[in-house]
Amino acid sequence: MIDRDDIRAAVGSGLLSEAQAASLAALADSRRGARENLAPGDEPFELFKGFNEIFIVIGLMILAGGWIAVNSLSALGEITNVQLKVASTAAVGAVILWALSEYFIRRRRMVAPAIALSVFWAANAGSGITAYFAQPFMVAQEDLSSLPLPLALTTAAVALYWLRFRVPFAMALIAVGVFALALMMGANRAGTPEDISDLFLLSADGPFAFITLAVGVAVFAVAMIFDMSDPHRVTRRSAQGFWLHVVAAPALVNTIALSLLNSESASAYTILMIWLVGFALVAIIIDRRSFLIAAIGYTVTLAGTVFDGEGAAMTILLLGIFLVVLGAFWARIRAALLAPLEAILPLHRLPPSH
Repeated sequence: MIDRDDIRAAVGSGLLSEAQAASLAALADSRRGARENLAPGDEPFELFKGFNEIFIVIGLMILAGGWIAVNSLSALGEITNVQLKVASTAAVGAVILWALSEYFIRRRRMVAPAIALSVFWAANAGSGITAYFAQPFMVAQEDLSSLPLPLALTTAAVALYWLRFRVPFAMALIAVGVFALALMMGANRAGTPEDISDLFLLSADGPFAFITLAVGVAVFAVAMIFDMSDPHRVTRRSAQGFWLHVVAAPALVNTIALSLLNSESASAYTILMIWLVGFALVAIIIDRRSFLIAAIGYTVTLAGTVFDGEGAAMTILLLGIFLVVLGAFWARIRAALLAPLEAILPLHRLPPSH
């Protein structure tokens, strides 16, 4: 084991430069933070490092609520220029959020405040940009042609935030923004869907279901790029992939699951289970429980709320059994599954099986 004294000695002897020593120490800290107290093969997940982070998040939420309340009251006196007032307030808010992010993210390396500030940044950018560029009277008349530009600019603003602070959760917000922008552009080209289900049913008119699938595949591909660049899951690239998988899985399973559950076919639930088993195989190979739980959790929500009957109840029961068994024997199942795939897949770019 190499400790800090060894690194300092290496710098003193000229074996390492100070920059190399700092990078090595940062990598060691990152690995300890990601893998400490984890069983072999487990998936790192971190929402906060301590209660102080929760304390700060609560303070940020109260601060945001007070900011919105104060500026909402001041905007009431400027009815004739509400759009400019909202946009200028958002610009000031962006400066404040950026400064807070420099302190809590870049300097303090906090996890929970980073997630909260990412959400606030996206909401602030969305409100200001939409207020300035959108046409409220057109939107009120269900004319959404003025919304793609604000959506694109908001997504770009979140991307700029990510480039500076590298907050993994911000990557999920970018993916959601791309998804919303693609649907909005489809609505402007093909017309606004009459029902929300038309967005996801393959049998419905319009391109929305295929847009959902295409965006899901694209987000999954980007997630795999991050994952394969960090197979041992010790850097923030792995966390970027984690949140992208959380977005990609519902997008991929949503259209297929809803289309199957909406059909009158007697074999719909059987086909759905086969589809989810395929998802499970992919999740096991790439060693991403988050990918599978997001997909199955969304399916259970659909089966339990949108649809009812014996088929839905049996599907939920079988999925519960399936997840419990996978959770108990994940490592063994993955090792057995990867063994015959060694000649096909680039296993050196995937997490090792134990």
